[in-house]
Amino acid sequence: MTTAPAPAPAAAPARLHLSENPYGASPLALAAARDAIDLTEIYPDPARQSPTAALAAHLGVAEEQIAVANGSDELVLLTALALGDVTRPGVTTAGTFPGYRICLETARRGCTEIPLAGTETDAERFAEALAGAGIGYLCNPHNPTGALLSRERFDLLVAAAERTGTPLVVDEAYLEFTPAGTPQLRDYLDRGAPVVSLRTFSKAYGLAALRIGYAVGRADLIARLREAQGTMPFSVNRAAQAGAVAALTDPEHLARAVRRNAERRERFRADLAARGRRSLPSVTNFVAVAVPDSAAAEHVLAERYGILVRDAGRFGLPGYLRVSLGPDEQLDRLLDALDALAPVR
Repeated sequence: MTTAPAPAPAAAPARLHLSENPYGASPLALAAARDAIDLTEIYPDPARQSPTAALAAHLGVAEEQIAVANGSDELVLLTALALGDVTRPGVTTAGTFPGYRICLETARRGCTEIPLAGTETDAERFAEALAGAGIGYLCNPHNPTGALLSRERFDLLVAAAERTGTPLVVDEAYLEFTPAGTPQLRDYLDRGAPVVSLRTFSKAYGLAALRIGYAVGRADLIARLREAQGTMPFSVNRAAQAGAVAALTDPEHLARAVRRNAERRERFRADLAARGRRSLPSVTNFVAVAVPDSAAAEHVLAERYGILVRDAGRFGLPGYLRVSLGPDEQLDRLLDALDALAPVR
């Protein structure tokens, strides 16, 4: 890591660390959320009926298969508290979103981590581990590498959950960014396997500040999540519920954001390659960029350049920076800063 002089950080830092959507939410969602705020003296619907019905229609499932929550983070905790054999540890992969492990440990279940196969999920080992686990957590597309499970590996994992009876929770926060035909847990719901998908309006839909996500899965598992939600019945506010329902009515806005994100991703990876920098293939709104010392790079980029990125070492995958696909000018600033900090030899 070099000590080349750096420009003074901008007043507002470049936010390339939280996979935020630079294209914003649908105008219809924003208008609905603003209207809902006018009734601040009234509690939100504790049953979350409006978004539940809208999501069931959108996905073609029964309302009993949907649980709406305060972002998918709440659902990670609820699944850790309520699903599977709580006397057995949960299982997840190493080198992924740490929230699964944290919630399992908070629920006093414990956590077993299966090493990645390079930068991808080792589906075979994970499937074997489900037999001794109380619950399993996967992230697909994977965070922070951006990799996808193949259909064959998805089949293997769902079959293992079906055979063992161990609930399989798949975090699909970045699913909307993936190509058509990408395998998803929705494809397997009719089999009756003990599976639950976690999804969010924070990423592709651009509603991160409102905090709303949902689970879709087997009805008996969803019923347990809803029962656990009884301890915090008003966790999804009025603006979030209204905004999410309206967002589902504007598929054109979502499609534009997804298309522009894909174009920016390809351009950014091409620019990295042109400068001799290695990055991992991604189907999400972030790219994992290889650097010699990811922890030091995260710190120096923030302190000296006003550029916020995420050290993937925080996820257990050192040597990479997870870079959100923010505005082009911010990505260009990052490229120049990396050239100054860690020249490619």
